[in-house]
Amino acid sequence: MLYALGGALLATPLAAQDAQFQNYLQSLWPQAQAAGVSREIFDSVVDGLTPDASVLSRPKTQGEFTIPVPAYLAGVVTSERVARGRAFAARLSATLGRIEARSGVSAEIIVAILGVESAYGGGAGSADTPRVLATLAYKGERGATFAEEFVAALVMLQNGYVTRDKLKGSWAGATGQPQFLPTAYLKYAVSASGEGAADIWGSSADAAASVGNFLAKSGWIAGLPWGIEVVVPKDFDYADFDLDLSQWRALGFARADGDALPARGPASLYLPAGARGPAFLITDNFEAIRQYNISDSYALAVGVLADRIAGRMTPRAPWPKIVALSTAEMRSLQTLLTQRGYYSGVIDGKLGRASRNALHAFQKSAGISPADGFATREMIAKLRSE
Repeated sequence: MLYALGGALLATPLAAQDAQFQNYLQSLWPQAQAAGVSREIFDSVVDGLTPDASVLSRPKTQGEFTIPVPAYLAGVVTSERVARGRAFAARLSATLGRIEARSGVSAEIIVAILGVESAYGGGAGSADTPRVLATLAYKGERGATFAEEFVAALVMLQNGYVTRDKLKGSWAGATGQPQFLPTAYLKYAVSASGEGAADIWGSSADAAASVGNFLAKSGWIAGLPWGIEVVVPKDFDYADFDLDLSQWRALGFARADGDALPARGPASLYLPAGARGPAFLITDNFEAIRQYNISDSYALAVGVLADRIAGRMTPRAPWPKIVALSTAEMRSLQTLLTQRGYYSGVIDGKLGRASRNALHAFQKSAGISPADGFATREMIAKLRSE
């Protein structure tokens, strides 16, 4: 999801605001025409459309990036969501089996994403998607991106993929049970039958097939777990974060559930609460989930929810009390790591594998033990003092 504020719009007199908004929408006609949208469709959406001030007053921050991981997990992986996920999976068992065979994506992962995104279809949102997108394009922080999404929504209408009255969703512009933005719908949405347009609003089967297709095209590797909770050996020196599973096993890492680790395959050590909390070896499939939402907390929640739906229990280790960094603090951390030559990614305040590995490299260089790659205010202070 994406968030935006528009104080200037909120302060503008209504009549002038509507006129300015209409002028802006008319400026999008050449872009829509180039995308194949007819004037009739364009006018049917734009005429009389007004900005939605409530969209612009929403908070900018996302819980996935600001809530401590244990609290975020507790809010997502609830007993009710697990039970509803199992019922959903049982009801669509045959369909999910076919989708898994076609896409290679584990059925429980698909179900978990639908559970997180829209409560298995029950919470997909009722906001008018074109109006939301037009408002965010007009006054949002990423106007050009949302203008593209608005035009993509027009293309969906032009091609008959959805009717205007059904094009509803979240206040961030995502729509349907999978909460796709329009460009994602055009790229990834598929029907479960393989015929006709994907009805991701009314068909759980089409929604599931579309999620499976999204993950398959985002690098999902069939037969590979998203991640494995492990027990870290007491003598582990935190020298490495990225090794083959065979190497992790040779170092003494073992599955928390007592089963054997897979024989081989690349895996990264992920310590979402630092060395004192649960430890996971995450695979490329964790990164595929992050393509849906680039938050580590989101990907972990999807993976844990999927495991619970499938009857697997994780995490087993207790969570320590941790303090989540603000987005500004995370940007500061990335900036400091960049200045010192450890990080070369985007300064977006959204810490992922690249940021963790950069912090890990700094900790090793500075002789900090354990070098667990866990972002804290103490690490920011240490970077500033170097």
